[in-house]
Amino acid sequence: MAKWGEGDPRWIVEERPDATNNGLDCKVTEVEKVEGEASANNRKGKLIFFYEWDIKLKWEGRLAGGNDMVKGEVHIPNLSEENDVSEVDMTVTIKGSGEEAQRLKAFMHNVGKAEIRKQLEEYVRSLKQEFSKGLILPKKGETTVKPDSVSTITSGFNKKVNMEPVVSAEKKQVGCKLDTKTIELSETFQCRADEFYNAMTRIEMVTAFTQGHVKMDAEKGGKFALFGGNVTGEFKELVPGKKIVQYWRYKQWPEQHFSEVTFNIEEKDDHTLVKLKQDLVPTSERSFDHCIHSRLIRYNS
Repeated sequence: MAKWGEGDPRWIVEERPDATNNGLDCKVTEVEKVEGEASANNRKGKLIFFYEWDIKLKWEGRLAGGNDMVKGEVHIPNLSEENDVSEVDMTVTIKGSGEEAQRLKAFMHNVGKAEIRKQLEEYVRSLKQEFSKGLILPKKGETTVKPDSVSTITSGFNKKVNMEPVVSAEKKQVGCKLDTKTIELSETFQCRADEFYNAMTRIEMVTAFTQGHVKMDAEKGGKFALFGGNVTGEFKELVPGKKIVQYWRYKQWPEQHFSEVTFNIEEKDDHTLVKLKQDLVPTSERSFDHCIHSRLIRYNS
């Protein structure tokens, strides 16, 4: 993958033989900031990539025969899979003033940005070719697996999940006795334990599954809100690749009532077993029975 830093010739915008750049020479000298994350996962044999980066670069340039070195920055605030590299915003700034500085800034804006976009395209290519390896877990006794034969935790991402509350004419009473029940089920997944764990705790993967806005702070005591705020809760316990415990409520439930959901995750030789237990589910919510039973199934369909 292309390097971002001093001395890498791929980041140098040099004088062209046809002299169309009029003896200007600029180069990126430092990656000042790279913040964000990227992931690759499998959806029924199709590889899906999520990346979102905020990048700041330092650059410097000089006119041919000039004595003064002009320095500046390039800010790329939204490198993500939502936009083509050619559409990514890129702001060029300089430190200094004067005619030479403005000419170099214009050169970086018109020519330098094109060179930087080439490196961003190289990053995306590398992400897709290099970082997607090992996403498909072979079954026991197999050395390779055909993508069409694999079902993973992300395979349900192409399904719109409806969690709008059912409107009822019956008024809820506050402070009354509430009958509850416990729901238990288990599902097997053709993925590794940490991949399932990530699918339940990484915001970009949860967003892809729910196909809606997600708020999530995956740490003990961290809050989450899904499906337009119809599902809210808090993380009570997190053991990476092993266990997730949440306080979890549906908007239609009585005020301030939360259930407790526990995911026990156990990786086997050729699959991962997930056992779900949800305590304190209101018995009166008949429409919720199908919803929670299908929750894991949707991940695994």
